[in-house]
Amino acid sequence: MIKILLLEDDTILSKTLEEILKEHNFEVESITTAEEALDKTFYNKYDIYLFDINLPKMNGIELLKSLKEADDTTPTIFISANQDIETIAKGFEVGAEDYIKKPFIPEELLIRLNAKLAKEMMITIKDIRYNMISGDIFKKDKRIYLSYSKFKLIDLLFKNINRPVSKEELLEETEYHSENALRVAITKLKRDLNLDIKNIRGVGYTIESN
Repeated sequence: MIKILLLEDDTILSKTLEEILKEHNFEVESITTAEEALDKTFYNKYDIYLFDINLPKMNGIELLKSLKEADDTTPTIFISANQDIETIAKGFEVGAEDYIKKPFIPEELLIRLNAKLAKEMMITIKDIRYNMISGDIFKKDKRIYLSYSKFKLIDLLFKNINRPVSKEELLEETEYHSENALRVAITKLKRDLNLDIKNIRGVGYTIESN
């Protein structure tokens, strides 16, 4: 499920957006200040940020600039009633992916989100493509169908490329009941999909991007 951090200090609008996004199968965490955003993003990983610009103390542009300087590459969409061209330009300069002017209809936000995520959420390793939105897996142009547990292995490993996923997490998220069963399943995935899944001794498993 796609995880969104929604920063909007208008509580009525925030609640409305949260409900709409959840109805369309997004996981949403709502906050009202940039300071909260800094705390949340330090401890949690999100798939996309939806930030208002006009905020007390630190505004959305200053917030995004701070996040980018800390090497946070999470795609960000600004939502704001501010239509000043200079402000919009600054938003893009600091790394925003898109900008939606208030007021807007919910369908516009959903279209922008899905368009952005369609590009960001397609991961390719060798000749394997994984769409993190739809869950579709392709080998070259052929769709691959996997059991639930093998699909969860691909999902976890692809979402954590270049970072090891612990054996404990892999066992918890799949239906494998032992490290031996997990090892056998990963060996089969390596063979069937020609993936270089590495065993990091004492840590877990990882897929590297190159």
